[in-house]
Amino acid sequence: MTDSIRILMCAPDHYDVDYVINPWMEGNVHKSSRDRAVEQWKKLYKVLNNLAVVDLVQPQKGWPDMVFTANAGLILGDQAVLSRFHHPERQGEEPHFKKWFADNDFTVHELPEDLPFEGAGDALLDREGRWLWAGYGFRSELDSHPYLAQWLDIEVLSLRLIDDRFYHLDTCFCPLTGGYLLYYPGAFDSYSNHLIERRIPPEKRIAIEEADAINFACNTVNVGQTVVMNKASDSLKLRLGDKGFRVLETPLTEFLKAGGAAKCLTLRINEPVLEDVHANKPLESRIIHLEGHLLDAGTMNQALDMIVDNGGSFKVLNFNLGTERQSVSAADVRVSAPSMEVMEEIMNQLIDLGAVASEEEVCDAHTEICELAGVAPDDFYVTTIYPTEVRVNGEWVLVRNQRMDGAIVVTQTTAGTIAQCKLLRDLAKSDRVVVGVEGIRIIRKAEAREKRGGEEFSFMGAGVSSERRVELVVEQIAWELRQIRDRGGKVIVTAGPVVIHTGGAQHLAQLIRHGYIHGLLGGNAIAVHDIEQALMGTSLGVDMQKGIPVRGGHRHHLKVINTVRRYGSIAGTVDAGVISQGVMYECVQNNVPFVLAGSIRDDGPLPDTEMDLIKAQAEYAQLLEGTDMILMLSTMLHSIGVGNMTPGGVKMVCVDINPAVVTKLSDRGSVESVGVVTDVGLFLSLLIQQLERLTSPYEVV
Repeated sequence: MTDSIRILMCAPDHYDVDYVINPWMEGNVHKSSRDRAVEQWKKLYKVLNNLAVVDLVQPQKGWPDMVFTANAGLILGDQAVLSRFHHPERQGEEPHFKKWFADNDFTVHELPEDLPFEGAGDALLDREGRWLWAGYGFRSELDSHPYLAQWLDIEVLSLRLIDDRFYHLDTCFCPLTGGYLLYYPGAFDSYSNHLIERRIPPEKRIAIEEADAINFACNTVNVGQTVVMNKASDSLKLRLGDKGFRVLETPLTEFLKAGGAAKCLTLRINEPVLEDVHANKPLESRIIHLEGHLLDAGTMNQALDMIVDNGGSFKVLNFNLGTERQSVSAADVRVSAPSMEVMEEIMNQLIDLGAVASEEEVCDAHTEICELAGVAPDDFYVTTIYPTEVRVNGEWVLVRNQRMDGAIVVTQTTAGTIAQCKLLRDLAKSDRVVVGVEGIRIIRKAEAREKRGGEEFSFMGAGVSSERRVELVVEQIAWELRQIRDRGGKVIVTAGPVVIHTGGAQHLAQLIRHGYIHGLLGGNAIAVHDIEQALMGTSLGVDMQKGIPVRGGHRHHLKVINTVRRYGSIAGTVDAGVISQGVMYECVQNNVPFVLAGSIRDDGPLPDTEMDLIKAQAEYAQLLEGTDMILMLSTMLHSIGVGNMTPGGVKMVCVDINPAVVTKLSDRGSVESVGVVTDVGLFLSLLIQQLERLTSPYEVV
């Protein structure tokens, strides 16, 4: 017997499955055999009593789960942290365990009542005493970990559980003598698995398969070189034997019905203290401020879910609900994360929602110098489409040239501080680039209630329309187009060759002719097939009137390219009178600029097609400056490219027969967008019809 090890147990006098608070209890309410449970418990008691000293706590009627003493609390030396049970069904156990700890000369620490922590079920000491593994995600909160570190003066390593079958850390994780670890990786998120791998060398990690995990092989009592468990596969027993461990199996099937096994039924009560081991700062913490229609727009739920889904925890410090229809709400939330790495991921996403640091915590943005041209410092902040500000010398500075997937460069000039977005390739050596997430805020305007509820297909709706409602959407778009044109605004079209194939060329040409379009973005193909239709009446060799291929039609696009190349450009071909109709003709005649970006598949190409991708992107961006609306017509790749270089606030209309394309563009993040799932030729035809119905003091079409 090893007298130095003491274990606390509780007889199953009142044990039963009386309720459901974990997946194992489902279907097992009152289906556990009391006699069999007593028999199995006594066998476990006998096995452990031969290995250690077993103390008993008096069972209490009405608290059937008190048998699982691992959840009584956490002990290190003469310090005991009392559990705060998550479910009311177990909260009545707390005073009984508290009395036992006090009666046995432990100093008892109690967490705040609203901060769940379920003892040694969710907190397991490394068997070498070097640190404490602490679980969170289902029964214990991450914010309890700093208390453990402080009261027990030990480093705490936080592990997030993600499989509700393994709701406590001890159901899937067991530190063993000699620095070994028995665990089920599938129960943890990727960050936690990486943390485990950083702390435990490969030769000491014993990762088990799901079949052993669901038999609670990790819910093991380790005494020296002996491991006591419910059941293990032959292969696991061999692996443990190779590491020098003796496996003792003792069936605990009646307790599995309540979600527990050997470790759950025990609490080690004489954990030694190492003098050279001390507490760390286990958590990163931030206080954020959210403002807007937090409940109506779902922003609050979205933010809190985002924190939890990314491995963090939160506490709402205050929430001021708007009392009038147009009032905005405000909330301050403390966000906790197990590391700086996790915190930065959470904060990046919260910033995208419009969250800002509290006034007490706000600080200047951190910057680092580029050491190589075209290469940003590690951890550089990646921009979004939304207007962004950075804090420099205590002042908020609006970032210029806002676009997605760029870096922010801060420059000090005699006129003041300038912050601007730059693509990675445009970064110069010695540019000062913003890194991390401190001192950054995104400007998100609050949506009005009538916008959200009353205008289902308005640009603030960010929806994807089904075809049966296309006419309603087109009516709104036509009205917006007229408003933009009449006030001297700017509309850009990015279009693919499908516009031509579906008969939409004449309608797009009409939009250009009547001043609704102020720039065209596309590839080589749309121009080639538009000119092919203008010159030969075909598109891709198909007769546009009859809808049938013509003999030799597959050569038409090459003949068109050859013709334009002879005159040096599309404009030269128009000026020569060769092209007299179509989209490109109207662009030339009405001085509407266009940019054609080349690709590897282009034939010819046309002399106007920019085959240098970097130059084409720059020309796209230049033409997009000051745009009020973008019509994205059946060209996924060009539309995605345009979307990425366009700041928030620009209205976008994505039209495609393929719902996946429309959804992808709508998911880009802009709330001022609408997706229309329909044939693009039909859409353009309906758009022209709606514009013809509108009247204007400036023009009647």
